[in-house]
Amino acid sequence: MPQLIASVEGVEIKHVYLQKDRTTLGRSADNDIVFDNMVVSGHHCVFELHGLADVFIEDLHSTNGTYINGEMVRRQRLHDGEVIAIGNFKIQFLAASERPSAFGATSAMKLDAGGQPRLPHAVFQVLNGSSEGLEMPVMKAVTTFGKPGVSVVAVSHRRDGYYVAYLDGTAKPSLNGDAIADVPVMLSNHDVLELAGTRMLFMLKD
Repeated sequence: MPQLIASVEGVEIKHVYLQKDRTTLGRSADNDIVFDNMVVSGHHCVFELHGLADVFIEDLHSTNGTYINGEMVRRQRLHDGEVIAIGNFKIQFLAASERPSAFGATSAMKLDAGGQPRLPHAVFQVLNGSSEGLEMPVMKAVTTFGKPGVSVVAVSHRRDGYYVAYLDGTAKPSLNGDAIADVPVMLSNHDVLELAGTRMLFMLKD
């Protein structure tokens, strides 16, 4: 099934599977994909699904335009891996749902009962405090952890793994003792994230 992976500054913000004949994108709330940003027109562009995997993109006379490889798009067929640019939003088109193994290119890909690839899922386990032992799964494309105003990080799930970035707050978080910046850093199994005094172990589970 074709899919779109949207990101801003390298942080994944939305993951959409194209199941409808027409999937609209824009700033207005009646779109299928809503980007609440002034660079995006109310009804900016539409993705048209033909058959099982042929997808065409059409710009709906947007103010700031829709671009692929630096060229403004009016209407054209999308090719696997192409990246669409709308302002500072980047949208990667993938023709199929299957993903390569992100945790070791030489490892055998695990399959579920239906024969589809199965990737490890991620959790954070609290290592100290009253919640010691609690496991918090990373379920969404972007999951935030922390206390607003104090220390907040965003953990994003990309095609090649999980990334963490500092988002907000006066107390800078750390990863394995090193301060985290607002540039996403790739997480490895058993990394320790410290967030406002709470230490959390990052784990990948089959």
